[in-house]
Amino acid sequence: MADLSSAADAVSLPHADSSLSKTNYSDRLYNEDLAPLADQSWGAYNIFAFWMSDVHSVGGYVFAGSLFALGLASWQVLLSLIVGIGIVNVFCNLIAKSSQKHGVPYPVICRATFGVLGANVPAVIRGLIAVAWYGIQTFLASSAFVVVVLKFAPGLMPYADVHQFGWLGLSYLGWAGFMLLWILQAIVFWHGMDTIKKFIDFAGPAVYVVMFLLAAYMVSKAGFHNISFTLGTVKYSGWSALPVMVTAISLVVSYFSGPMLNFGDFSRYCKSFGSVKRGNFWGLPVNFLAFSLITVLVTSATLPVFGKLITDPVETVSRIDQPFAVVLGALTFMVSTIGINIVANFVSPAFDFSNVAPRRISWRAGGMIAAVGSIFITPWNLFNNPAVIHYTLDVLGGFIGPLYGVLLVDYFLVKRQSVSTIDLYSMSETGRYWYSNGVNWRAVGALLPAAAIAVSCVLFPSLSGFANFSWFIGVVVGAVCYLAIARK
Repeated sequence: MADLSSAADAVSLPHADSSLSKTNYSDRLYNEDLAPLADQSWGAYNIFAFWMSDVHSVGGYVFAGSLFALGLASWQVLLSLIVGIGIVNVFCNLIAKSSQKHGVPYPVICRATFGVLGANVPAVIRGLIAVAWYGIQTFLASSAFVVVVLKFAPGLMPYADVHQFGWLGLSYLGWAGFMLLWILQAIVFWHGMDTIKKFIDFAGPAVYVVMFLLAAYMVSKAGFHNISFTLGTVKYSGWSALPVMVTAISLVVSYFSGPMLNFGDFSRYCKSFGSVKRGNFWGLPVNFLAFSLITVLVTSATLPVFGKLITDPVETVSRIDQPFAVVLGALTFMVSTIGINIVANFVSPAFDFSNVAPRRISWRAGGMIAAVGSIFITPWNLFNNPAVIHYTLDVLGGFIGPLYGVLLVDYFLVKRQSVSTIDLYSMSETGRYWYSNGVNWRAVGALLPAAAIAVSCVLFPSLSGFANFSWFIGVVVGAVCYLAIARK
């Protein structure tokens, strides 16, 4: 997008409401990408496809399988899944409403709560989390590429060995796969949201087709009588299973916490809030439950077919003795991971970093900042070092719950769903969201102690029993603190 810096510190803001176009807005808060949408055209299917792309990935496959290995009976896991994803569904509807109503992305609607300049705090936090996960997901997708290459060119095996041919902790072949995926994702992103919408509309259903084919193949090889929906030994029964079920519910909500926080980046494109709710229903409870069942079906079949339980879908596909099936499966998981990476970890920092300096950073520039940053953090080293990834992502993740709590309380209880779109782009000291020098210190004051408590739960061993519930703890503490401060 063009640089909007000019002698005048104001620009005309296009909007579907012609009355708004007559008002001038500060270009310190505006560019074409952050402006309210004049055309909201997405329907329920587009949101459904968004969630399919978000769920259908290597990480989603492994996560779903891990829930069935907690020592619970299959019906207990399914019940936990339904409750957990139901909570996600409700929270996504809540966070989506303001952005859909005003047609603005997550960092812009944050201005109503944190101030027109203070909104950079929640924007940068979400952006940094996305950068880390963007690199990790790209690395996971590139492993599927390496599988395909080695299947047809086993002579390249030495170049997949980081000890023989490696740099910065990654093999030469790994670098080739990583940069290939990096470039493909950048191409899709660079063509804009319309291309992204078309891509996720295709990617989500495509994975289902391959997953059904993979499930049918594995079941035919294993025999249906050898399939179990409980991966491992059932360790809990009766009331003793309840704490584990609550943990499973919390894990489901935490898994979706990142995309849930900035879901407004996508709900803003919907033509009605009803479309958002229908898309969320089919994309979350229905889709996630179906995908989890297929995942467990395939994972369970790996034991009788290959002699060991395999939770990595890329490894499962690589062991199939039909080259076409290997290529189809690996390419599909590459496509699916590209899908989740774009929707969850590319679009978000694009808006977030653009919000920091709209005059100089367009949406595309913000996304590329995140993409380049994902290389320099060497995500394969993050992923392969549990301690590093634990401290890096859990500390940042500790802010997601408190942010969510503060934003919801402010919009629904303090402002009672009344937000001025005009003032979201105003640097005037009389603007509704100017607060004190552009920052609502009440919101920041509620965020910091809530985040400190949530982060403490995941960092200190003495509080490790609360680690799986840090998101909920952060939401409650952030909400209560902000409500108390705002009313006072």
